[in-house]
Amino acid sequence: MDVQAFDFELPEALIAQTPLQNRTASRLLTLNKATGETAHRSFENLIDYLEAGDLLVMNDTRVIPARLFGTKKETGAKVELLLLKQLGEDRWEALVKPGKRMQLGAVAEFGKDDAGQPLLTAEVVEVGDMGARVLQFSYTGIFNEILDRLGEMPLPPYIKEQLPEKERYQTVYAKHEGSAAAPTAGLHFTQEYLDRIQAKGVRLAFVTLHVGLGTFRPVSVDKIEDHQMHAEYYILSQETADLINETKRSGKRIIAVGTTSCRTLETAAGISREQGGGKNGEPLAIQPSQGWTSIFIYPGYDFGIVDALLTNFHLPKSTLLMLISALAGQDYIMRAYEEAVREQYRFFSFGDAMLIY
Repeated sequence: MDVQAFDFELPEALIAQTPLQNRTASRLLTLNKATGETAHRSFENLIDYLEAGDLLVMNDTRVIPARLFGTKKETGAKVELLLLKQLGEDRWEALVKPGKRMQLGAVAEFGKDDAGQPLLTAEVVEVGDMGARVLQFSYTGIFNEILDRLGEMPLPPYIKEQLPEKERYQTVYAKHEGSAAAPTAGLHFTQEYLDRIQAKGVRLAFVTLHVGLGTFRPVSVDKIEDHQMHAEYYILSQETADLINETKRSGKRIIAVGTTSCRTLETAAGISREQGGGKNGEPLAIQPSQGWTSIFIYPGYDFGIVDALLTNFHLPKSTLLMLISALAGQDYIMRAYEEAVREQYRFFSFGDAMLIY
């Protein structure tokens, strides 16, 4: 399938630069995936589309202050890092700018202690494509505490404004540290609104997927089938698996909050299918699992778990636009996006929301 099929004109003015003061004040475009019917609502109206017994599945990853600014040890030249994936033993995959300054063996330094020594150093031990590096860190103390002191929140490159409050780029249920970007569909919820949803009889479940390099890497091939997704680490617990299976058996809906939750659920569905699950018309039962997923969902994909999806508005020609097109159909999605542009919805991380049901 041609990547150009997922292109559309997006005025730069529609890219939301700052979050709304009230998380639930965003607009909500709803799309019926069976009919293509759309409606323009407020995010506060999401509850009207939820029924008792439905299950909202959310990604509880927590964004780390993964952007570091330092200097190259040998020359003092400025260096910027974006930490993407923890590899163990103080090794991280990261994006480095400018990459030409940080080749194999180069060392960068960050911060100073009272004696004038760097608080953190990073040596390039592997060189990858598009500025990707594997770094070996050295420090004294606790890495996360040093990162909290030195790091900044890694806002996407299309957001030019500074974020005065770090917690505004976290969901209210963020728990497990490890992401290079927020699961932005969840940014619309407050705890009070989640309490209202639960009071209606809707249940909540949590998965973890640490958002990594795939979020920042564009589709650079002509045919989407040739694109390779970057692996990201996920966890789906026994408790969540039980809630999903119980919801499926009762005939109620699984509603993924965000594309990261969706990819985690469908990764688990793929494992179940490989084990022979979902045959003879039985609901697909999933088991707890964790590991690395590089699942790429695009039109033609057969969803095993997800019935509905709450998401933000995505980039032209992005893998996330392809994912939602797999759920609702490419024609319906592109028409809905034309409508969103015409109605001046706010796009991307701090933008408005869309419910595909």
